[in-house]
Amino acid sequence: MSEAQAAAWPAMSIAQAHALLTAPGQPLEIETVNIAGRPTRTWKNTPPSLRAVVAMSRAHGERIFLVHEDERVSFEAFHRAVATFAQDLSAHGVVKGDRVAIVMRNLPEWPVAFYAVVSLGAIATPLNAWWTAQELQYALTNSGAKVAIFDAERAARVAEQLGACPELERIYIARGGEAAIPDPHVVRLESVIGAPQDWSGLDDVPLPVTPIDPDDPATLLYTSGTTGAPKGALGTHRGVNTNILTSACASARVFLRRGEIPPATTDDTAQRSMLMSVPFFHVTGCVAFLNPTLAAGGKLVMMRRWDPVRAFELIARERIQTAGGVPTIAWQLIEHPARADYDLSSLEAVIYGGAPAAPELVRKIRETFPGSQPGIGWGMTETSGTVTSNSAEDYLNRPDSCGPPAAVADLKIVDPADPSRELAVGEVGELLAFGPMVVSGYWNRPEATASGFIDGWVRTGDLARLDEDGFCYIIDRAKDMLIRGGENIYCIEVENALYDHPAVMDAALVGLAHRTLGEEPAAVVALRPGAQASEEDLRAHVAERLAAFKVPVRVLIATETLPRNANGKILKSELKGWFAAEPAAN
Repeated sequence: MSEAQAAAWPAMSIAQAHALLTAPGQPLEIETVNIAGRPTRTWKNTPPSLRAVVAMSRAHGERIFLVHEDERVSFEAFHRAVATFAQDLSAHGVVKGDRVAIVMRNLPEWPVAFYAVVSLGAIATPLNAWWTAQELQYALTNSGAKVAIFDAERAARVAEQLGACPELERIYIARGGEAAIPDPHVVRLESVIGAPQDWSGLDDVPLPVTPIDPDDPATLLYTSGTTGAPKGALGTHRGVNTNILTSACASARVFLRRGEIPPATTDDTAQRSMLMSVPFFHVTGCVAFLNPTLAAGGKLVMMRRWDPVRAFELIARERIQTAGGVPTIAWQLIEHPARADYDLSSLEAVIYGGAPAAPELVRKIRETFPGSQPGIGWGMTETSGTVTSNSAEDYLNRPDSCGPPAAVADLKIVDPADPSRELAVGEVGELLAFGPMVVSGYWNRPEATASGFIDGWVRTGDLARLDEDGFCYIIDRAKDMLIRGGENIYCIEVENALYDHPAVMDAALVGLAHRTLGEEPAAVVALRPGAQASEEDLRAHVAERLAAFKVPVRVLIATETLPRNANGKILKSELKGWFAAEPAAN
């Protein structure tokens, strides 16, 4: 940004920029449609279904779409694999509305499975690959999954639980491991589509032709709830695809705010690449990263697991322009001592969301990667990804804001005790969001749907405020939840696991601030009279029942009754002070 531009910043308000970008006849034109009987602003040119995104992407031909270690998959090869797998699923009884679970780490087979499922009008049900066998069993039975697609590690983990999933009729396993489940309904995925290097040689079969409406269900993404039982949020084709143009609009808005004309996109525009360091099974990975990249003809470079040195190697080798995911990753890219050993000059954007971010992070990114554009966004599983975004100069000027809402979204702040009462600009209350990206509700949870959604507005559980320009500031969370490096941890789930220990009489989970992870879980427990248990015993007890990221990093064993208010609720704000004498997390 030049001195003259800085002096004139901003050249255009958010409202003016959105009005220009979304005017009739523009690529980002907005129209109002009825969704569940409610007038809703939508992107007029949103692809009508996820199958349409796959079909459109084939135009990129032999351009590389997926990179995984030494495997490279072109758009043409990807299309053939998706169509072949969709035909096989259809031949074995998968029909519109069936749930198909995808349970694997980031592999090229993951997006193939996802798009094959949704191309049939079936509902893709990605499950957290880090969950325990019991957690996976719950989601498989709760969703009523008819088919599941595993990688070898997940198949071995859940093998003993599959007998308790009566609706599961067929299982595919990628990259070996089929011997872990001795069942005639188990199929090697490679026997259907081959290995990634073989996909370009698959027969050119058509995609399915099942009619799909934009508001038909497409995804069932699980998010924990305050009851401790995960809830499946039912996203639509329109909701998922909304992210494609929301992302494009946010990028173009930056130029208009500077007083510049957004660059035109043509078929010969240089391909953009992204480091895929977050899981596909998260809403960020699947909806905010994977689908827009496929639609735009970009390149996704996958990592087996996050490692900053490996990230440096891939950024340098593949000339990656965009990296990030959660603030933890951004901090490690900045602070790792090996960074200076690699050519990272291609990096143009470091973006993140999904966890609290220190305001100093935006400044550190600009200092470390000159010319790069740091960016942050806010969304949740219930909003099918991005609702707000903040980047470039706007982010530098408001480093504690997650940005204004997308042009097709609305935000409002209400009284948490009376959500019908909207609060004024600047007042702190519960954040509600509305738009075509909001999911249609929770799977088979009418009571949770009724309490979590009000006339199409999702109750986010976040305490926030809006400024006069519409920028959103997340202040705290109303839900009893913390976020560790982008992973949601609902306190009651961990507390219930602690209560299950025979020595525990009382338990409470709190979040301890952590500069790179945002926060970490820590527990305080009171033991039953005469009972004994060590911190190591209790952490191991939780680890047997819940995913590793939910295990408290510290467990304090109280020598007194846990403090409570007049209603008997544990005062967690006081418990955090009990850890004040502990060494600071780094």
